Amino acid sequence: MRRLALVFTGCLIGLPAQAEESVVSTLAADTIWVVTAAALVFFMQAGFALLEAGMSRAKNSVNVMMKNYMDVCLGTLMFWLVGYGLMFGNNVTGYFGTSHFMMSDVEPWDYTVLLFQTMFAATAVTICSGSMAERTRYDAYLVASAVIAAFIYPVFGSWVWGGLYGGAGWLANMGFIDFAGSTVVHSIGAWCALAGIIVLGPRTGRFSRDTGEARNIPGHNLSLVALGGFILWLGWFGFNGGSTLAATADIGLIALNTQLAAGAGALGALLFSRVFRVPILLTATVNGSIAGLVGITAGCASMEPQWAILTGLIAGMIAVAGSLIMERMKLDDVVGAVPVHGFAGVWGTLAAGMFVTGDLFNTHQVMVQLIGIVAAFVWAFPLSLLTFGLIRMTMGLRVTTAEEQQGLDVSEHYEVAYPEFHKDMTYFRQ
Repeated sequence: MRRLALVFTGCLIGLPAQAEESVVSTLAADTIWVVTAAALVFFMQAGFALLEAGMSRAKNSVNVMMKNYMDVCLGTLMFWLVGYGLMFGNNVTGYFGTSHFMMSDVEPWDYTVLLFQTMFAATAVTICSGSMAERTRYDAYLVASAVIAAFIYPVFGSWVWGGLYGGAGWLANMGFIDFAGSTVVHSIGAWCALAGIIVLGPRTGRFSRDTGEARNIPGHNLSLVALGGFILWLGWFGFNGGSTLAATADIGLIALNTQLAAGAGALGALLFSRVFRVPILLTATVNGSIAGLVGITAGCASMEPQWAILTGLIAGMIAVAGSLIMERMKLDDVVGAVPVHGFAGVWGTLAAGMFVTGDLFNTHQVMVQLIGIVAAFVWAFPLSLLTFGLIRMTMGLRVTTAEEQQGLDVSEHYEVAYPEFHKDMTYFRQ
């Protein structure tokens, strides 16, 4: 955000013609890069949709895709309406912004930043979708999605990234490092997802009623999972690289660290599975690489490549271990989003404070990181519990057992993803 002050204060006025032309050219290059990065982050929604649908059963494929699709549509509108102002508006108190709601009639660069940050908001929201798949009412989920995009996500974001138009967030003032959102985006989304999982309860048959033993419910299409993982990986170059908000040479290191951490994350998942004699699954491998991406997101601009590899390696291990812990606690996370985005996000945020180039293992910085990590959980998790609890009490959050067994594609949308296998099915209410 280093060039924002120049644009917002109108410093082009009074500059020599050659200098003014140079600044305008630089702004144009920055705009092209950030808009391109925003498109890459938008494309990540396709990756989430494919991965989550592939990890779900065929009878819920349409429902999973619909939730991902509407996360973007609804999240875009809610973030423009309320979220952007809360997150980036004038932040006098350090806790939330008070300007730039329903933004219009502003400088061109403001629109560029709004576009880019809208994609981040949609990403945070869609983390809940996969965790809560296969048993959540569609309308109820959209209400929760709107609350997260409009309030829960942007208020915490203002603590770290806020004050674009004056003031600054209290965590930013402490020196909290989260370059592209390991905590701001991924952990916040994961803690919202964890609350949703707890309020919903597990899928029917996921755990034995008598012994509590976990039963595997495999996804219907691992090819979609792998393709979704590749698309997410691609989009992450925009996610991390675009967070420079400038077309600078720094992007090279950021992109390299992103690549290294993703590869190391998959390797970490493999090593953990081998050491602890856990089956080496495609789903775990893909989640391992995504955990590596989540882990490096906070420190991709401030650490050297060898530390990026270590960050990704440990994040991949955490993703597999976290899924086993969730299972033992009888928490049914369909796609493993809480370990991947939450647990790995915590580690990545700590790593960002530990591995700062030229200032390794600074205990003060690590303590600041811990404060930010705890603040994210204390803010997002209870508020999400309240949100999902109120939705359950008022409009209902979970479908009936009969609807769950039938599949949400039919019960919620009256269509199916694979009609050739359901020729005798009635799609519409009589």
